[in-house]
Amino acid sequence: MRRLRYVFMSLAALFMAVPAFAQSAGSTGGSSNSFVPLAAGIGMGIASGFCGIGQGLAALGATQGVSRNPGARPLIQFMFILGLAFIESLALFTMVIIFAKVR
Repeated sequence: MRRLRYVFMSLAALFMAVPAFAQSAGSTGGSSNSFVPLAAGIGMGIASGFCGIGQGLAALGATQGVSRNPGARPLIQFMFILGLAFIESLALFTMVIIFAKVR
């Protein structure tokens, strides 16, 4: 519980710092798009990592479900493949957004 409190306090501090990054390019002296490729790479890495974790947990649940009830294998397999498609679509949507934003 204590660790969760620190996570939320850190997120609150980050959200309060957002207006500092909302300045125009003329007032900072640099390009406002200089961090976009870096942020895109970090975002794709996070999306891919969590999609991998989600797919692993889905496979874990499907194998446990089939081992406990082999008669439900067709339904579990269908839901497993559908879930994997939805999980993978999140990473693909992230990649599409990155290609649209980074030039």
